[in-house]
Amino acid sequence: MKKSVDVLVIGGSAAGIAAATTGKAFYADKSFMVVRKEREAVVPCGIPYIFGTLKGVEQNVIPNAHIEGAGVELVIDEVVSLDRETKTALTANGLEISFDKVVIATGSQPRVPGWLKGRDLQNVFTIPKDRNYLADVRERIEPCEKIVIIGGGFIGVEMADELIKKGKQITLVEVLPHVLSLAFDSDLSLKAEGILKERGVTLRTNEKVLALEGEGGVVRRVMLEGGDTLQADAVILAMGYAPNVALAEKAGMKLNELGAIKVDEYMRTADKDVFAVGDCAEKFSFITRIVKGLMLASTAVSEARIAGMNLFGLSRLRTFGGTIAIFSTAIGGITFAAAGVTEDLARERGFDVVSAGFEGIDKHPKTMPGTAAQFVKLIVNRESGLVLGGAVTGGVSAGELINVIGVIIESKMTINELLTMQFGTHPLLTGPPTGYPLLKAAEAVEIKLRHLDRCVCGAPEKAG
Repeated sequence: MKKSVDVLVIGGSAAGIAAATTGKAFYADKSFMVVRKEREAVVPCGIPYIFGTLKGVEQNVIPNAHIEGAGVELVIDEVVSLDRETKTALTANGLEISFDKVVIATGSQPRVPGWLKGRDLQNVFTIPKDRNYLADVRERIEPCEKIVIIGGGFIGVEMADELIKKGKQITLVEVLPHVLSLAFDSDLSLKAEGILKERGVTLRTNEKVLALEGEGGVVRRVMLEGGDTLQADAVILAMGYAPNVALAEKAGMKLNELGAIKVDEYMRTADKDVFAVGDCAEKFSFITRIVKGLMLASTAVSEARIAGMNLFGLSRLRTFGGTIAIFSTAIGGITFAAAGVTEDLARERGFDVVSAGFEGIDKHPKTMPGTAAQFVKLIVNRESGLVLGGAVTGGVSAGELINVIGVIIESKMTINELLTMQFGTHPLLTGPPTGYPLLKAAEAVEIKLRHLDRCVCGAPEKAG
């Protein structure tokens, strides 16, 4: 069977959906088709919550109406080969699709190190974006009491925070000194660790897993390099993700040093009619300009919108300038969010930075029901005053406030420009105008900068 479309999108998770629907909105006269293996795509960032907060996987799916309602054809199948010269794709079910433009949005797959002995034992699970697999994991993990999670990134921490709600005995193993240390400096990572411990999660940081051992083909123990043994009824591998580029590689497309599809600022590959977006596509830092392996749904959707808008005509105003790395999560009901670079990363990359924070409240007065403490930290380049990074902890509003900080970073605003910004406030919705945490954090940075300048100039320091 043969079919012809103007734009073929391979992959139908967040990036694929955004690329197709944005493209259709901008080029309404063109025909769009999304081909994906799964009849139902899961909400990527909602996956951990099917193990605790939600009743099951069915509560964490992206409605197909988002695709079909936009006038995009959805085909449940798998593209197994892509010929860029003839502009044709072949699916597992024998459908031959000819196209003018193609967007590759094949996502990522869990990274399972080849050196990990015992990784094939039963009850050793990964966390892919696969509805049926996740439903099976949820069912099989239900009777398990002792669960070891390997990896203290966002997925590992969120899985621990959710499974502890079910009364499980959770041990989280992280090879780095702290959990979430790629997103936060140690001050906030330690705060997150404190909450996890209070909730009953056992943390084994700065520890490396040596092997998994089992009995009767089922995992029973996790062996640590230091010699300790952890008992386990199930093990969850949350050790990161790798770009899913098998199809692209087979089609002869160029990959970067991290195994992602090389793209330009318009999300085009070396072939001007082939675009790549999302986890499978190359990323680089907005601030340091270094190639990164970061995978975030927010970044993926931003790339997808850019690709969709540039399919049939490039615009210099619609380009991807690099990932700002905007993270957010909630641990024990407390929001942790970050954008840009951490202090440690900034200094490692050669930036001279100054940081300061302020703790206030997210509503006012503090007697208002539901008011939570809100801490804001800013990281600023000492020489230019440019805001390079920030972090927020507190109530749910912190998730939106970090987006504001992301806009500040992307707009290349200085600390003085931030200090003169106008913010709307309301007792039920924000901190007070007299003590708005973001502005007070900016004020603290500016005071620090002035103090450092005086010291450099030889002026005497004030007492206290």
